Amino acid sequence: MAGNDRGRETDRPGHRPDRAERVRAQSEAVHPHPHPRPRVRLDLPRVRRRTWLPEYDPEAFGRTSERIARFLGTGRFIVWMTVVIVLWVVWNTTVPGHLRFDNYPFIFLTLMLSLQASYAAPLILLAQNRQDDRDRVNLEQDRKQNERSIADTEYLTREIASLRMGLGEVATRDWIRSEFQELVKELEQRRIFPAESEERDR
Repeated sequence: MAGNDRGRETDRPGHRPDRAERVRAQSEAVHPHPHPRPRVRLDLPRVRRRTWLPEYDPEAFGRTSERIARFLGTGRFIVWMTVVIVLWVVWNTTVPGHLRFDNYPFIFLTLMLSLQASYAAPLILLAQNRQDDRDRVNLEQDRKQNERSIADTEYLTREIASLRMGLGEVATRDWIRSEFQELVKELEQRRIFPAESEERDR
């Protein structure tokens, strides 16, 4: 109804459209919108898009990769891997043929070691990247701490210099003591000289 009334008002003879109506008409003529996009409201959370990829927690995955990479770099892992390989080779070379599951040249063992290496390399790289990020954050914090320490040191230096300049104009204990000593000497001299002048007068 409001749109029809507005249209009727603009169709009336002698009606002069205002500036807003002219701008709206020009914009519709230049950029027609047959299907206007819905306005996005900022006071509501965004609707999560549907995805076919599995969702995971990157932080938890990173911590797990660091644990695995840390274990791969220990002597325990080397000992266990050596024991498994030796048992694998001994089993597939000494037991009867119907019990062997990986005959010489141990293709399945080679496949397992290649698979383990292909997974270990990205996990180690991911752990190194996380460590690099932590080191970068620590370095940034250390740099800011050093800047604050330098600023505090410069402030304290300026304060000490101002205190020294101020103390240069303040009467110190030694200066007051020397002034009192000079005053006592002057009083003693005044006492002695009048006594001598009186004796001479007599």
